[in-house]
Amino acid sequence: MSLPDFILGFPSLQLPFPDDVVTTRAVRSDRGLVVFFIFKQAMVLPPHAHKGQWGTVIEGSVELTIGDETRVYRPGDSYSILAGVTHSARIPAGAVVIDVFEEPDRYPINT
Repeated sequence: MSLPDFILGFPSLQLPFPDDVVTTRAVRSDRGLVVFFIFKQAMVLPPHAHKGQWGTVIEGSVELTIGDETRVYRPGDSYSILAGVTHSARIPAGAVVIDVFEEPDRYPINT
């Protein structure tokens, strides 16, 4: 799946992962950050926690462990991670995900 050109025109984020692993496009407001993630290579996100996050899988799958529960999310599935809850993920290449973060400054935006 290819995202529409107008979304691909949104700015990318400064992440601690190389662009050949995951590509991002983002929209920020003073209330939160919406991020389109395109995973080009499989990756594992280690356990971590932050403010609230909601997401949905557009393509592929994502294995999320939220607290003590592990589940595979597929296209159309959404998830909600409450603030402070430890979570981790295993994401295969080809996954496309939209995540909405409660923190508008969760990641710096490239200008």
